[in-house]
Amino acid sequence: MTEVFPLLGGFDEELTWQERALCAQTDPESFFPEKGGSTREAKRVCLVCEVKADCLEYALAHDERFGIWGGLSERERRKLKRRTA
Repeated sequence: MTEVFPLLGGFDEELTWQERALCAQTDPESFFPEKGGSTREAKRVCLVCEVKADCLEYALAHDERFGIWGGLSERERRKLKRRTA
């Protein structure tokens, strides 16, 4: 878990939601697929994750450019940001 989320463990109060994230309990590679790779498995995990909204909020606030965060791909997050800007 610490490889995926190096700040986990109480060092940053903002990231305590990551302790409950389902992605931390699954294969991290599915959340960072190669270009053109499937995002289906990661998004399926996100659908039932209790911290999905916190994850997406974090990704948008920190301009995460890679991977699936809060159930959205990089492209989907860019579109969302443009719509809300």
